[in-house]
Amino acid sequence: MQKYNKHTVQKDETLKSIATLYGLDKDVLKHFHNNHCAVKDMILINLNGQKELFVPRTAVADKTLLVQFGKGNSLTLQPENTVRRYSVVITIEKGEDKNELKYETSVRWLKTEKGQQFFEIDRTSNLYLNEEEVNEIADLLAYRTSKVLYPLQISTDEHGKFETVENAEAFSKRWAAVKEELYKEFEGETVDEYCRKIEKVISEPEALNLYIKNDYFIRALFLGIYRSFGNEYKTEMTVTFPVVDNAIEPSYRVTLETDPLKEETGLITIEGKGKLYEEREIDDFIRKSPFSLIIKDNPVMNEEGTFRIISYLKQENTLPKSLYLECSIMLQEEKKISVSVSEIDEK
Repeated sequence: MQKYNKHTVQKDETLKSIATLYGLDKDVLKHFHNNHCAVKDMILINLNGQKELFVPRTAVADKTLLVQFGKGNSLTLQPENTVRRYSVVITIEKGEDKNELKYETSVRWLKTEKGQQFFEIDRTSNLYLNEEEVNEIADLLAYRTSKVLYPLQISTDEHGKFETVENAEAFSKRWAAVKEELYKEFEGETVDEYCRKIEKVISEPEALNLYIKNDYFIRALFLGIYRSFGNEYKTEMTVTFPVVDNAIEPSYRVTLETDPLKEETGLITIEGKGKLYEEREIDDFIRKSPFSLIIKDNPVMNEEGTFRIISYLKQENTLPKSLYLECSIMLQEEKKISVSVSEIDEK
């Protein structure tokens, strides 16, 4: 994130007049500029030929450009009465193989209770695989059986991080009708197999939560980015993400930053970058081991993976208008998941 702005010095401007323009003490402005400029451009007492001055990022004439943070420069998720429709694109890459999944979904805020936020998520379109509507029998059955889960109600913690499914009891009630429709359209062992799979998911709470935790859209939207960013507008966090099939998700150390100034579009930016931080080695992940098979006193951490997210908010307390998340890990070859989410503007 940019740490400063630049002011182009105009004719007849003085150090004091520029400081007044931005609501700063002139000595504060001089000190800030001197800490960022080249030696030849340093201010000794007054301006002496400088063409540009470095000014603090939050020093702007138009105060409406400033993000209105809470205590500790915090952003808090408080999306009362929010309904959003999103276009979702999920790309899964492994070596040379690449598949892209597209669909539309809606997210509706339900309530706030004891620091938790509750939302309802619904699929609002068909599923498209590599630009074509899903029509392969296996893909179609996977999609059609999973429709029993929607509308899906979930809860998040105070940071906006996904916690659990809240309406699990509804799935069993819906399943009879969904199953009946499936058998009107399909028959044979394949449909039996997919029905058994979804029945196992909806009948076991742990299996259900694990199933939803592997939903890349939900995990990206509800990653938990609403927090205190401190004086430097940045914070450290540990992120896990289901980039591979493993009982214990890979862990990433991420630096999360926000810009105290809104973009020209009026949006608030939150950006995170980080690396894999795991005792488990590549072979452990290939074997799907939930822990390192070799215990070392001073392990060399596996950093063969990256994590990145950039999210844009309309307001300080709302769900993102758009976001992009990318998570990778090295196995025999690199595997990468990317999630692109964009709000669908209502016409």
